[in-house]
Amino acid sequence: MMSNTDPAERAARIRRMFGQIAPRYDLTNRLMTGSFDVRWRREAVHGLHLPREAHVLDLGCGTGDLTREVLRQSPTTHVVAADFTLPMLQLGQRRRFPRPPAWCAADALALPFSNGTFDAVVCAFLLRNVADLDQSLREMARVLKPGGQVAILETTRPTPHPLRPLRDVLMFKMIPWLGGVLTGQRDAYEYLAHSSATFLAAPELAQALAAAGFTEVRFTYKMMGTIAIHWAHT
Repeated sequence: MMSNTDPAERAARIRRMFGQIAPRYDLTNRLMTGSFDVRWRREAVHGLHLPREAHVLDLGCGTGDLTREVLRQSPTTHVVAADFTLPMLQLGQRRRFPRPPAWCAADALALPFSNGTFDAVVCAFLLRNVADLDQSLREMARVLKPGGQVAILETTRPTPHPLRPLRDVLMFKMIPWLGGVLTGQRDAYEYLAHSSATFLAAPELAQALAAAGFTEVRFTYKMMGTIAIHWAHT
């Protein structure tokens, strides 16, 4: 397990961890979710209402899966794809996109953008890894225009479910095993499984969004209550 006591050390370890698993990260996601992560990204973007020529920030973009989905649904959109893990960005830059995004190395806690820059901020599987959740949400709100939108795809502390034993085997046994086989970094996937189980419940994240200044917060559960998609406005 990764300590939360030193934010700088935790950030460095997470950056290093994602750099190590970057080459197989997308493949592992597909196999772990049965490719449902593709559908979740599609639904997250579909829940937004982007104007033509919208400016969108994909925060914690990884190799650009969510960026690709934004551009697929809204081809006129201008996307900035930002991440603080350089190997992820480097892999993303080799991929083809409907419209080339602008790639940016950036920390979610101190975004290098002016107030009111974007029409929307999107992120997938980012927030449970940041050292200061409230600060990252405030930064999202800061860079959004008045009336801007956010879509967040994230793991959530699991809800009660009849298939909980099966779900627990999947999260704590199968995912670390599969991640270890594909990447050689079992510890990374043990961390990801445990961070998912201990992250905020979806209603708590909704409350955190409201506290950061967002309005019209709504969410929906996926995958036996282990995944949630949140949408909100500034």
